[in-house]
Amino acid sequence: MNSKNISQTSIKNLPRSVFNPIKNLRPEAVIRALDAFNNGRLSTGARMFESILTRDDTICCLNLKRKKSVSRLDVEIVPLENSRRARAHQKALTKFYETLTVSSVIDKNISGGIRMLISQMMNCVAMKYAIHKIKFSQDGENIKGVFTEYPLWLFENTSGKLRILKNENQLTDGYDLDDAKWLITCGDGLMQASAIAYVFKHLPLRDWLIYCERNGMPGIKAKTNAFPNSPQWESAKDAVSQFGAEFYAVLSEGTDIEAIDVSSKNQLPYQSIIERMDRMLCALWRGADLGTISGSNKLGASMQWYESTLIEEDDAVNISENLNRNVDTKVIKLLFGDNQPLAKFRLKLPDYEEKKYELDVIERLSKLGLEPDKLELAKKFAFPLKTEVSQNENQ
Repeated sequence: MNSKNISQTSIKNLPRSVFNPIKNLRPEAVIRALDAFNNGRLSTGARMFESILTRDDTICCLNLKRKKSVSRLDVEIVPLENSRRARAHQKALTKFYETLTVSSVIDKNISGGIRMLISQMMNCVAMKYAIHKIKFSQDGENIKGVFTEYPLWLFENTSGKLRILKNENQLTDGYDLDDAKWLITCGDGLMQASAIAYVFKHLPLRDWLIYCERNGMPGIKAKTNAFPNSPQWESAKDAVSQFGAEFYAVLSEGTDIEAIDVSSKNQLPYQSIIERMDRMLCALWRGADLGTISGSNKLGASMQWYESTLIEEDDAVNISENLNRNVDTKVIKLLFGDNQPLAKFRLKLPDYEEKKYELDVIERLSKLGLEPDKLELAKKFAFPLKTEVSQNENQ
């Protein structure tokens, strides 16, 4: 079946579904969704991943940082040999990537160019797969490309190869994809572990909010020797109600007003559990906590910063190699008839090795007792300091 017909008949109303995949989410529901996802039924898990990515503050921030750290990189087309043919290939690929357009089959408001394509391809880090349909068209001596992003929940993977569904609730096998028309980017799929962390973070967070609501203001108890419903009783009742407490009580025998405090006198466990989950998520997505939750050891955080550059380099190579295999070869084949491109797309990475050498020198000097100026060090490596630390350094 033609996937274009599928999109027209099934995708139109799906994004507006009233179903909320993370409402009252429990661990057992997450496990069922993850088991189905790993068995090839991607819909429930993909819907859940999408909701968590936009609604959890930490995961949303980490996902955007991971995507933008790669999409911001400069693009270059590198010739593979010094020949006239290679330069012609380089010119053709340069023109192609400068003029390509990107859209979404779900949100028609989305449009962009190469940076948006890279950002969408980087969704594979979270979702495991990012899927685009490609439409090539020849415009004189140039090839133009239109890349349309498709949601993962419209595919199944029961055969070990992605196939498109007529609708996301379809339980039968999907329809095979034409390799010449589809671009599939594979990644780490970090949302599987992140979904588990999300649940064990938000359960104590919910309990913490309930605790604050119930115990944020102490209750009031009034004792009086007046009979119930008598004018004196009603006066005591009015008196305690004026305190603005969430709950209050009026009791017989004597007249006494005192606070009822049922809050815990010890350290509550909620905050430590939530912080533990946030730290785990930072390490999972960025290789370290990156100072966003770090303590005062900013030099140690700077050393961790280099580890995140290794992840950035791997992401950039994954995007570049995928475009080399599945786009560069097709463009050159359509335009020149050559099976092997003599130029290729590449994301240009900063020179991290030089910075790593400088960090190693700083670390050795610190061990000798020569502490660097933290503010100057942060400026040199474009590393964000916590606000209060920056203010202390300026005093």
